[in-house]
Amino acid sequence: MSQQEFWNKKFSRDGFLYGTKVNQFIKDSYQSFNKSQKVLCLGEGEGRNAFFLAEHGYNVLALDASNIGLNKLSQWCKLKNLEVETKCIDINEWIPNEKYGAILFTFMHLEIVELKKLLEKIEENLFDKGFLVVEVFSKKQINKNSGGPKDLNLLYGVDDFKENLKTLKILKLEETVVQLEEGKGHNGEASVIRLIAQKL
Repeated sequence: MSQQEFWNKKFSRDGFLYGTKVNQFIKDSYQSFNKSQKVLCLGEGEGRNAFFLAEHGYNVLALDASNIGLNKLSQWCKLKNLEVETKCIDINEWIPNEKYGAILFTFMHLEIVELKKLLEKIEENLFDKGFLVVEVFSKKQINKNSGGPKDLNLLYGVDDFKENLKTLKILKLEETVVQLEEGKGHNGEASVIRLIAQKL
């Protein structure tokens, strides 16, 4: 099953699988982003983070493999008279053609080899002083029922980011336990990795 088929199946149900509220870590981190530079939301699904940032005056590109998820975002934006650019593509096939003031993703599930390649692309395509902000499930999430894949190869440790970021300065990198309230998809106590890094 392709990434598009997998996520279209999840997003084809009524409503928003992960709710409409911005991820809390993104909400706590976004105010340092430069409003004159575009923000890129990777693996953005139905668009809650992209919508929030557009609502707060940022120029946003949302990228995801699911055309159904991105269509939900576009319809939501139209209702609220907001603009978010969307691009439907598998993250592993993404070839950046511009730089960004901030790049973010939450709860994306990639094999470590795929994550390493993605981080290389991100480092190359951030503006100086630009930020990378990430929240993903840690390997300890395997024992919890609040969301995420039941596959250790798609879950992470702190070292997966520490060892694969070559040019960014890590401002925050931790494994912690949070309480998720993100629709039906993410609900309850969860073990996560949180990262903020900056290109200096």
